[in-house]
Amino acid sequence: MATRQDGGGKVGTRVELRALQAMCRQVFGFRLAMIAVATPAALLNATPGLGARLVGSAVVVTFMISYVLFRDWQRFGPLLLRHPSLLAADTLFGSFLLISAGPDTTLAYVSVCTPLLAGLLYSWRGAAVFASLQSLILLLVQGALKQHASVAESLLLPGLCVITGAMGSTLRTLMLRFGTATEALAETRSRLAATEAVSAERARLAREMHDSLTKTLYGVALVADGLAESASASPDRLDPALIRRQAELVADAARKAAAESRDLLTDLRAGPDDAPPDVLAELRALTGDFTARTTLPATYDGPAAPVPLPSATTRQLLSVAAEALENAHRHARATRVDVRAEATPTHLVVTIHDDGRGLPPDTTLEGLRRTGHFGLLGMTERAASVGARIRLTTDKGTEVRVEVPLT
Repeated sequence: MATRQDGGGKVGTRVELRALQAMCRQVFGFRLAMIAVATPAALLNATPGLGARLVGSAVVVTFMISYVLFRDWQRFGPLLLRHPSLLAADTLFGSFLLISAGPDTTLAYVSVCTPLLAGLLYSWRGAAVFASLQSLILLLVQGALKQHASVAESLLLPGLCVITGAMGSTLRTLMLRFGTATEALAETRSRLAATEAVSAERARLAREMHDSLTKTLYGVALVADGLAESASASPDRLDPALIRRQAELVADAARKAAAESRDLLTDLRAGPDDAPPDVLAELRALTGDFTARTTLPATYDGPAAPVPLPSATTRQLLSVAAEALENAHRHARATRVDVRAEATPTHLVVTIHDDGRGLPPDTTLEGLRRTGHFGLLGMTERAASVGARIRLTTDKGTEVRVEVPLT
């Protein structure tokens, strides 16, 4: 049977081998049953002496061959695949039983199985050879026993041999085509999975860059512009203290960008076995750092007991909360932000509410994407990536509500 060397071909070959093994074992199981039923008649009709011994040897050989191949096809089946002469020898041994028992017994069905096996194992050429061989044996047995039967009755079993041989060859062809289709499907799935993984990773990196480095570097550019403007003033209007303060801001922002770069690399290299941080403690620290950095009052209220969450889920939730806080500071013109966490038996619910001007009523994610505003879009994608639900409302300010499943 043909084999393939690539990964998808191995999948198709395994499917073909399993199907071939199952069908061949069924055929040998049927042979076992028919041999067991026909053996008493073969032994009773055998000539005493050498004839009885030959029939007895044929019974033992054919029965043991069928049993071994039925019981352990994976081990002995490849021998039959590589050596068609073994099936030919089995056919000759079976002819002794057929002569002794007669073609009108159940042993005739054993002879019909041989072309079926040949079609399964050796394609149409093997089916043609063994169907011809078995048909010839049946005709010789009928002639040797001098059975008086019509031409139609005499050709019935040889015709069945031809039919079963064609059936075996057809089943083999169907298996090969099924294996090819399975291989193509596996390759398609592999390519789709790779494409989806690349797209997901690109989207994730875009969110990480937007939520960290992009904002910090934008701030560095603004402060640097102010520093350049202050340094280019006339000598009588130079303010060394202002220049020093602006230079310190540039240095602080650059250090922050370097720290965010390290955090981003650490997140990219984080393994699945890394200990997850306490999400509530991180959320409390995030709120406090936001207030200290922006002077915009932000309060945190949440349970004292830690809530277990995977590391990836914790990182995404904290990024959503950080983006919501930044939006309140930069866009909403808010005077206060309230961060609240609540643990239920099934979810962790985090809400960030500000008293700012809210979003325009016609805001859509597609519109934000077209205009280059990726903050809200990134929040939605982050929540979806960990199976969380996010809801934005703009009644009396903006509220971002994230529901994270705990199981």
